[in-house]
Amino acid sequence: MAIAHFTLATRDVAATRRFFQDTFGWQALEHHTNVPAELEPAWLEIAPGQELHLLRTPDFKPSPFDREYGRHIALYHPAPDFPDLKRRLAQHGAQLIDPLRETTFERFFFKDPNGYIFEVIAQ
Repeated sequence: MAIAHFTLATRDVAATRRFFQDTFGWQALEHHTNVPAELEPAWLEIAPGQELHLLRTPDFKPSPFDREYGRHIALYHPAPDFPDLKRRLAQHGAQLIDPLRETTFERFFFKDPNGYIFEVIAQ
């Protein structure tokens, strides 16, 4: 079993789409026609068969439960690109966050411009 997609609410779909395209290099996909246009849907391919869906939610607010010991999204990413990825994230408005606990593998956290917390794990 694999994750097909996850959906994030955002006040600004275009800015959020650019953030993930510019930092992770995710590619835009064609919009599905079954979503109301006022939601300004956008789809990005994370990996073959895995997608991020973005929907405009004007009153979106970040959750106070997004954190390392709470809700977050974990992604694998090639370890050799960590320094460049961290630079790209910071340049595009992400806040880098040090992990609260040590692990046997390399990782870091960041908060995206919407307030979502992501964990990036060395692949």
